[in-house]
Amino acid sequence: MKKVLVLGCTGSIGTNTLEIVRNLPNEFCVCALTAHTNKQKLDVLCNEFNCHGLLTSENNAAAISELIEKSAPDIVVNGIAGAAGLEPSKIVLEHKISLALANKETVVMAWSLIKSLAEKNSTEIIPVDSEHSAIFNLINQAGKDNVSELIITASGGPFRNLSSEKLKKVTLEDALKHPTWNMGKKITIDSASLANKGLEVIEANRLFDMPAEKIKVVVHPQSLVHSLVRTNDGMLYAQISDPDMKHPIYSALTYPENKKTYLKPFELFDQTMTFYKPRTEDFPMLKYAFETIKASGSYSIAYNAANEIAVDAFIN
Repeated sequence: MKKVLVLGCTGSIGTNTLEIVRNLPNEFCVCALTAHTNKQKLDVLCNEFNCHGLLTSENNAAAISELIEKSAPDIVVNGIAGAAGLEPSKIVLEHKISLALANKETVVMAWSLIKSLAEKNSTEIIPVDSEHSAIFNLINQAGKDNVSELIITASGGPFRNLSSEKLKKVTLEDALKHPTWNMGKKITIDSASLANKGLEVIEANRLFDMPAEKIKVVVHPQSLVHSLVRTNDGMLYAQISDPDMKHPIYSALTYPENKKTYLKPFELFDQTMTFYKPRTEDFPMLKYAFETIKASGSYSIAYNAANEIAVDAFIN
């Protein structure tokens, strides 16, 4: 039985992870949980799973380290949003524990540090974002040397059909109405501006060591194809499933095995799939992400920080 520690247990990644554990009590157990500020919900969940808990807004890195030592997890799911997720990722890898990573900022802000730490400690980093989970699995099946291009899908968010003029007048309420996914405020707004896809492009460049010119983004409103890879012979291979984050989380929790799941298998019948080019002039955060990769160095840190500040200002 795998012992799971969930960082950010009250968010969408944390909630879906706990749902998997509830459905597979013989496969997984929760050994510890953290939440940012929601003490009431954290206490309820700690009682349910009979485990240790920590409120990260009131504790420092040393407390997270102590929680890991006390609970001895086999794998840690990092579902913390924003730059706050970086230090916990570092602490997990320092303890030589597998990291199921949904925190984009860990890769965008400090990949060279994180990668070298994982290599030094022979520790796995398994992507949990649906797009990177798809690419990770497709590359593992096709073979890294056989892959010539990565194609990341984007739902396009709530504004994909809005004219340039109407985009100038959107409200916070409009931006929070994502057509496909139910997520926290920050990532939902990032999806509306395509900044989230920009962060994923930077992630893909680093996680899979692929240059910017070999990474493409395609708008796919149905969110059924989670990403694709093109092999050297020009063929495209896609990972397709319902838009449910439990699929990539389960994949990360069971890695390197490919285990049978209780989740409903995807059916092709009566499905429609459409694909469009992204409008980078109207959604410039995506264009800036490719420029960030080419500029390299600390540009990705500036990209991430500027976006976090802009999103916070928009929310407030």
